[in-house]
Amino acid sequence: VSRRGGRGLPIVAMSYVLPKLVTKKEVDRAIKSTEDKVLVLRFGKETDGECMELDHILEKNQHAVSEMADIYTVDVEAVPVYTKYFDISLIPATIFFFNGQHMKVDWSTPDHTKFIGSFRSSQDFIDVVEVVFRGAMRGKLMVNSPLPPENVPKYSLLYKDY
Repeated sequence: VSRRGGRGLPIVAMSYVLPKLVTKKEVDRAIKSTEDKVLVLRFGKETDGECMELDHILEKNQHAVSEMADIYTVDVEAVPVYTKYFDISLIPATIFFFNGQHMKVDWSTPDHTKFIGSFRSSQDFIDVVEVVFRGAMRGKLMVNSPLPPENVPKYSLLYKDY
């Protein structure tokens, strides 16, 4: 099922509620056209268990954050240019933008560019969106995570020598 969203972006049912961006052009348009709101992009695969868990949290809270954020899902295989650009090797990966700017969050992990894994609770997701929104409205491009360290998934980054 496909229809057009508020910004002319196609909405394809991946989950029952979350709109899906399926091409680079659609992702570009979402990044460029989302104004005065946080753009939440969940990169992953619709069949992955942890992605489905995160999608459930995003769906449940879409209305709660609707004044502050727009949420989309992006399949990592559908848009490989962004998968490579954001160095997405672990899924789900959630990336935040505000007025076309990539917002970074200090998660107390080696990577501030994205959140890896699923949020532990709905409140964790809402808190992150609120902190990103408030920081962005004050002109910040990086904010501190509001989450307690135990609620941030731990992982190791492996670097390849090229």
